[in-house]
Amino acid sequence: QAPLEESGGGSVETGGSLTLSCIFSGYTEGTYSIGWFRQAPGKEREPVANIDNFDKTTYADSVKGRFTISQDNASKTLYLQMNNLAPEDTATYYCAKSRLRGILFFQALDKWGPGTLVTVSS
Repeated sequence: QAPLEESGGGSVETGGSLTLSCIFSGYTEGTYSIGWFRQAPGKEREPVANIDNFDKTTYADSVKGRFTISQDNASKTLYLQMNNLAPEDTATYYCAKSRLRGILFFQALDKWGPGTLVTVSS
């Protein structure tokens, strides 16, 4: 499988927006969803959002209403539109494939990229 590759991270002020992108190799055998997780400095990894091959989306409570996940199957690109960013969103964001869907996405991560850093200043 081709590696996953994230892009679009950067530094913004509170209330700003960023869009992350991830090139993935499509829904290969054993992949049931793709999505994003993040890890802030000194903290555990946490799921952010995921989408499955039926376009069903699942979001962490902390990002509902602010983040939108989407996919373009033609270009095999995953997106995360992040609006109204807050300092607590500061983290490295990883694009990942999972063998499970929905709320189980994070329990069965199969492959992820090197990450892209998002920094939100107050």
